[in-house]
Parts: sequence; C-alpha cells; structure tokens
Amino acid sequence: MKKTEYRVGECASLMDFLVSKMPDASRTRIKEMLANEVYVDDKKVSQFNYPLQPGMVVSLQRKGFRERFVPQGLDIIFEDQHLIVVNKHTGLLSYSKKPNDQTVITILNQYLSYTHQTCHAHIVHRLDRDTSGLMVVSKSKQVSQAFEADWKGIVTERAYVAVAWGNVEQDSGTIRSWLTDGQYCVLSSPFDNGGKEAITHYKVLRRSRRYSLLELHLDTGRRNQIRVHLREMKHPVVHDPMYGYKDDISPINRLALHAMRLHFRHPITCKVLRFETPIPPSFNRLMEI
Repeated sequence: MKKTEYRVGECASLMDFLVSKMPDASRTRIKEMLANEVYVDDKKVSQFNYPLQPGMVVSLQRKGFRERFVPQGLDIIFEDQHLIVVNKHTGLLSYSKKPNDQTVITILNQYLSYTHQTCHAHIVHRLDRDTSGLMVVSKSKQVSQAFEADWKGIVTERAYVAVAWGNVEQDSGTIRSWLTDGQYCVLSSPFDNGGKEAITHYKVLRRSRRYSLLELHLDTGRRNQIRVHLREMKHPVVHDPMYGYKDDISPINRLALHAMRLHFRHPITCKVLRFETPIPPSFNRLMEI
C-alpha cells in the first residue's frame, strides 16, 4: 500500500486542501480518491467539505495502481455536477433501448460508476450514429427536462459542418420542408403535409473541384434533417448510405457530417457555455482532392 501524508498548516476544507496539494489532479479524480483513499488523523473521511484544523495529518492510502478510465468512442469536453459535454466519435449510437448496445449513455454510466458519482446519464439531444461532434448529456432528469422545456431559450447556437457533393452555387441559403418518418428513411415535402417543419440555414466555407464544405445551422432539430435537406438540394452529404449517391466512391470511410459548435445557457447556473471542435482532418483532406 502506498501512503502519502500532508500536515495541515491552516484551516481549510478537505477538498480545497487536496486541490492545493495536487494541482495536476482533476477535481473528478480527487472526488474519486475521497470515496476510498483519504484519511484524516488515521480516520477515513469522504466528506469533501470536512473542516481541517492546523496540525491535522491528511493521508492518502492507495491500495495499488488503478488504470484511469478512458471512455471509448467519445471525449469528455466539460463536466460539472449537473451535466457533461462530449465530443462523440462517428459510429457510436447516442442512445438505444436495447441494453446490450454500446451508446453514449452506457459509456457515460460506466464512467460515472467508475468515478463513484451517485447519478446516471440522461439523454438531452441526439446525434445520428455516423455523425460526430458535440453533445450534452445530463446527470439528472431535472436537467434534461429543463432543456426539453426551453430548448430554443437555452441553446443559443448549434452549428454543423459537412462536406457535400458538387459545387453549391449560392454562398448561403435556407432550406425549408416538412419531414415525416417513412418505413426506411425520412421523407421530405416542400409543402405542409402534416409532417414536422424543418428549417436549415447553410453557408459555403470552401469549394473544391468535387465538393463543397458547408456550415449549417438548424432552426429545428428533426431526425436526419441536414442529410435530407442536402439531398433535396441535390448536394448530398459525402458517404451517406441512406440519402447520398448509391455510387459514392469518396475516399472517406465515414459520413462527412460533424456537430462543430454548441453554445448554451446552463439550465441550473445560468452561465453561458461555449464549445467548439475543429473540422475533422478527413474533411479537410477531401477538400484538397
């Protein structure tokens, strides 16, 4: 067993003391240690705000090396006690009713369990399996319900980037249609046929001989909305097996769609949070062809 001791010099909470002694450790890691590794005057303590007095001895008693949990299929970009923001990799489901499916939710529940957090991951919004990018996941139903009750008031910006086939002539524009779920895919109508209205704004970032790199903003968040709307423009997303060209022979082995930017007001703290990920390198390589 490895034991490290620190003597307390002035009054402080246990969490603040540990943070000061281990500046390179994340607060999540320190919380994990508080669950089973921290002793004050040889008494095990897990209370993060435990009051320390001068002269006390804080010891860390580690039973051995434990490999740090590294989630597969996503990167944790931000975390607090209410929610997690992740960068989802392509090929990973956001959520599934099938218990054996590997999803963002199942992976984050493993992470929450590993870090001894007494909560569960709850879906806030979804990305298609083959779409990568930024997602918010809550740690309580209360936070999920807050997003659901006022999505447009909370989320101030949500931008995607896509590589589309062909040369999109207009530098910017808006696509509007009504979407309904068909047997195999989402169907689009230019007039109100009882479906759900979908509005997508786009602007061209770059053009190449074969492709157009687009930034897209959604007024609505319908299933497959961007993929359907770009098909309607006759410029489908590259490597889209459902809505793209059947003879798509692009040299990219993934759907060329990425949730790049996400800004929102925290539903509990009201702090404005802004997140952005870079354009995937494979998209840039496509634009050089």
